[in-house]
Amino acid sequence: MGIPITVVLIILIALAFEFINGFHDTANAVATSISTKSLEPFQAIGVASVFNLIGAFSGTAVAMTIAQGFTSPGMANNTIILSALLAAIMWNLFTWYFGIPSTSSHALIGGLVGAIIASYGFSAVHYNMVLYKVILPMLISPVLGFTFAALIVSMLYKLLRNNTEPRRTNNFIREIQVVSTAFLSFSHGANDSQKTMGIITLVLFEQHLLTKCQVPIWVIVICAICMALGTLSGGIRIIKTLSTRVAKLKPASGFAAEISSAVLLFAASRFGIPLSTTQAVSGSIMGAGSASGKFGINWSVVKRIIIAWVLTFPISALLASGFIALINLYPGQF
Repeated sequence: MGIPITVVLIILIALAFEFINGFHDTANAVATSISTKSLEPFQAIGVASVFNLIGAFSGTAVAMTIAQGFTSPGMANNTIILSALLAAIMWNLFTWYFGIPSTSSHALIGGLVGAIIASYGFSAVHYNMVLYKVILPMLISPVLGFTFAALIVSMLYKLLRNNTEPRRTNNFIREIQVVSTAFLSFSHGANDSQKTMGIITLVLFEQHLLTKCQVPIWVIVICAICMALGTLSGGIRIIKTLSTRVAKLKPASGFAAEISSAVLLFAASRFGIPLSTTQAVSGSIMGAGSASGKFGINWSVVKRIIIAWVLTFPISALLASGFIALINLYPGQF
């Protein structure tokens, strides 16, 4: 049985979202290593691309949350999925243009929830999943990232307080930061690539092209490739914000920020939580930068980032509702 042309179209749009997600979130994986001069920008982006690709093959728990978690089986039709994807893409491109590190995860889930509400009403959404898989992680992950990174920096500074060769030590930390960059990129790929896997699996299952809601291997492969290609293209605007404007980072604090956010993302992937990479990384950068005192963090930039975090979910939901209304003007097309 062939795949209907509308399903092919939705898959292609989902892959476009994955590509945009890759270059939009490249900054999350490479900002700290660029800030501390551990890697040149193109070197960092190359490392991030390779390990994003590898990370995409590490599991499907997050994909299953997206595919099954937010409404009842049979309710996520093509119109809902298409509207969610278009809303997420529009918000991602808007925030990328202005160099704002917003979250692709919440744009996609917000779009999905908004489209479901516009189609079936408020009662159709599984709010317990929204609370435990989206809202609480949104509030907790930046705090955990901040705390873990600050603790790691504090421990490193205590270990190095009697150091008599700071230049040599900094060079050593820059070298091992390549490893932490790779770990963060792997964790980013493990979490973020699965969101599009979940969307594609959802549309295939709802169209009865899969006998059970399980991610096919070909979906994993194409999503991994699109994520890696998007990462390789780089998101220079957002890289500049995270690497130079949020906080002043030294090699030790950059290493701490990467390890902190990588551990959070890796753990979230194991538990099927579609965590915002942007929030985990930004919180960790703030925590690492706090080691330099109150002047170590650019609070005006942080304020802009937090506003974007708060607005992403509701604006994406409203955009998706608008796309639902627009698509419904042409009934029977999807």
